[in-house]
Amino acid sequence: MDPSKLAVMLHIAAGTVALATFWTAGLVKKGSPLHRRVGQVYLLAMLAIVLTGIPLVLQVIARGQPVGALFLTYLLVLVGNASWSAWRAIRDRRDRAAYFGPMYWFVAALTAGSGLAIIALGVQTGAVLLQVFGGVGAFAGIGAFHSWRRSATDPKWWLKEHYGAMIGNGVATHIAFFGIGLRGLLPGVDPQLLQQFAWFTPLAGALVAAWWLGRKYGRPAPSRQTSPSSSQPSPVPRLNT
Repeated sequence: MDPSKLAVMLHIAAGTVALATFWTAGLVKKGSPLHRRVGQVYLLAMLAIVLTGIPLVLQVIARGQPVGALFLTYLLVLVGNASWSAWRAIRDRRDRAAYFGPMYWFVAALTAGSGLAIIALGVQTGAVLLQVFGGVGAFAGIGAFHSWRRSATDPKWWLKEHYGAMIGNGVATHIAFFGIGLRGLLPGVDPQLLQQFAWFTPLAGALVAAWWLGRKYGRPAPSRQTSPSSSQPSPVPRLNT
């Protein structure tokens, strides 16, 4: 088999597994053994997507499409960053210093720098898509600094890092699914319209998901008030909000 076709087939297969396991992990009980196992399969599938994406970048370069190759490389950086963060946030949840180590800052700087470069490329070529998604990487770099500062006083920092990274990976997974699947399902629709839908709909969905998860898991746990002279709970009633 032609190696280029094999890379495409493996890339599509990994994407299919990633899409299935993303929703499985999202729907099952969080923290359960099934959630952990499915999440591990998902991250392995995302790793396969990154590895099989490298030959795809080389193919795009060979076709004389440098802008497309740069953008695809940037997407691989985003996926790699999110996959690393999702994995390490769980692994290092009891060791904040280990998570926010040199690798964290290297990945954050790489993502932010790549995003700024894609923004500049988008301005130069007049491509709004490049400018918008370049902004994703730039804001991710800024967010990395704020996450580090906030984590010093937030016991749930690892959870926020984990689900934030998984949301980012979900965007990439659904962009690939829509970008490939919609062309086959809706052949009569304007390709430009399909492209805009495939890229911007998952991004909008990610913003909604981040807001909802932030409300559900991001609030600090209510603390019980105690009287100064006793360890017994205070008689002041605690309001449920």
